[in-house]
Amino acid sequence: MKHGISLGKFSRTSSHRDLMLRNLVTSLFEHERIKTTLPKARDAARLAEKIITMGKKGDAGSHTRAANFLLKPVALTNLLQTFSKRYAERPGGYTRILKLGNRQGDNAPQAVLELVDNPQDLRWEMTARAVGWDILQDKVQKQRVSTVVKQGAGETTKVLAAEKRIEFGEKGGVLRPKTRWNVQKLLRYRGEEGLNQLSEKASAHADKLLATPLALKTMFDRKKDIEQHNLAPRPIAGQKHVGETRSVLDLSKGRLGYQRQAPSKVLTLKKTFNLKSHHV
Repeated sequence: MKHGISLGKFSRTSSHRDLMLRNLVTSLFEHERIKTTLPKARDAARLAEKIITMGKKGDAGSHTRAANFLLKPVALTNLLQTFSKRYAERPGGYTRILKLGNRQGDNAPQAVLELVDNPQDLRWEMTARAVGWDILQDKVQKQRVSTVVKQGAGETTKVLAAEKRIEFGEKGGVLRPKTRWNVQKLLRYRGEEGLNQLSEKASAHADKLLATPLALKTMFDRKKDIEQHNLAPRPIAGQKHVGETRSVLDLSKGRLGYQRQAPSKVLTLKKTFNLKSHHV
């Protein structure tokens, strides 16, 4: 009967397995993000949750148990000084596991184990980029592309505050349902400061998208399917778009400049041996 078996064996002895998991939790507390296999990440996350709960209690017994478990003094210092304050209002769920696919060679499933709300939170970065894209996409559908380029994303703080109040399954809003759900999860224990930080990151990513011709072209193509009379943004003289084969000097001359022919797809001897044509 399976009694008292809570963690995997990992084809190791009990002493080797315990030391391996202690090492993983110590590295997690030291770097706040580690990369390992998925089964190891799951077991290490369970132990890390318990150690953080010990650090939040603050009594002498919990301090002694956490100090005996961790292998480095810096991990204990981060637990007592940083993590206990960061997760003071959070009842649980201090870790996050992100799957990375299978490893080349032995095909083992890989994963990233990280502490939530850390300075380099992957979910925070991905959600901020998704928010910037959704807000910009909504503006492109309602306004002209040239107006959006001049104004930018606008007041992202108001949009995030409104999206935070929308209940799950309720229609409306600017963001996609999955993005709205991630925003609500990230801002649940961060308060007003987290709202402002997420708004700044989303605005910065929206400005970066406006500066990227390929992303702007994608948004314009989606709007073109809805409104046939909408015209593409006029290119600036000397601006080189993605995939442009002409030189900047030719682009600065506009339509009067030399129009370079596109490279031929037919394979010839001149193209194969890089031969130049000689005129007699």
